[in-house]
Amino acid sequence: EAKTEAKTEAKTEVKTEAKAEVKAEKRQVVNPWEVEADESIDYEKLIRDFGSTPIDDELLKKMEQVTGKPVHHWLRRKLFFSHREFNQILSCVEKKEKFYLYTGRGPSSEALHLGHLIPFMFTKYLQETFNVPLMIQLTDDEKFLFKEKLTLEEAHRLAFENAKDIIAIGFDPKNTFIFSDLDYIHHLYPVALNIQKAVTYSTVRGIFGFEHSDNIGKSSFPAIQAAPSFPQSFPETYGDNKKVRCLIPCAIDQDPYFRMTRDVAPKIGCLKPALIHSKFFPALQGSKTKMASSNENSAIFVTDTAKQIKNKITKFAFSGGRVDLEEQRMFGANVDVDVSIQYLQVFLEDDAQLEQITQDYRSGKMTTSQVKNILVEVLQKLVAKHQEARAKITDEQVKLFMTPRKLE
Repeated sequence: EAKTEAKTEAKTEVKTEAKAEVKAEKRQVVNPWEVEADESIDYEKLIRDFGSTPIDDELLKKMEQVTGKPVHHWLRRKLFFSHREFNQILSCVEKKEKFYLYTGRGPSSEALHLGHLIPFMFTKYLQETFNVPLMIQLTDDEKFLFKEKLTLEEAHRLAFENAKDIIAIGFDPKNTFIFSDLDYIHHLYPVALNIQKAVTYSTVRGIFGFEHSDNIGKSSFPAIQAAPSFPQSFPETYGDNKKVRCLIPCAIDQDPYFRMTRDVAPKIGCLKPALIHSKFFPALQGSKTKMASSNENSAIFVTDTAKQIKNKITKFAFSGGRVDLEEQRMFGANVDVDVSIQYLQVFLEDDAQLEQITQDYRSGKMTTSQVKNILVEVLQKLVAKHQEARAKITDEQVKLFMTPRKLE
């Protein structure tokens, strides 16, 4: 009887521990259409789940050696934190082999927000560092398929408007091609067909979680996003050459598309694209989710006025500060959850200034309002500069960027 009781107790303990472990596992959903977590996004878990490789100091050192230039502060600060075969791209640079950049935007809103700007600003840095062609895909077809109320005509119009914001970042038309899927599909379709034939429906459904009630366009679209990863999609620049590498800077939620792309590459006689992943730019309400166009009060848009920026940061930016001044002076802020600090880590380039602000806020020397005021000034300057540049973009300039041509 004693042995039986001991076994029963042991089984009970194991079950209890198992339940505790399950309970301790925090909910986290990251895919191309949804980013949400019970707490902040666990990027180490994403690396494990997605099977990517962390960007370490050794890789950054190699990049500096190969380029002869200091790495971007977003790399040093781990905003771009993960990769797939970026080391192969550095080998291309060493061997003076050709490669190109490919990134994109799904045009679902009139204006970009700051979270949209980050991949493009970083891509511009990569283009200038490596001096390579850049292809920018505007997936107006995707947004039409995935947004129930969005018309095809409106999606196409938004692509043209979003192109102005992208051009305003400062890309050079000599080596930058921006294309709408609707306009450029005749070049993409042969490549997409080969991809579609090589990928089963069960694979696509397993990766993207499509349901039987989803329209059939959703299942076919991943091949369209994959196609620009392969150089034969751009015959004006590469002809039918299949052996040119591609580097894709993107947020980590886009990785499922390119896991599929990398799997299919050898089947169609192409090289696997390399990727470099960014973390999400958090919503004003905190890092449980990313900044989104669908929630106006979660985002700073490039169309916001200086007053709107100040109001949004003041009212909505989640604070790690204490409930009153006395407690703040005594205990200091939790800078790990403070949105203003997180935004400054992205947009304040001065390392020494950022470190001083963070230390003073953590120690209680600075208050939440003081930190928010610094952030407001930084963002107002950034957005005003962007608005000034965008105002100068003409329809003729957009057409130049969007005309298929041989890039330098």
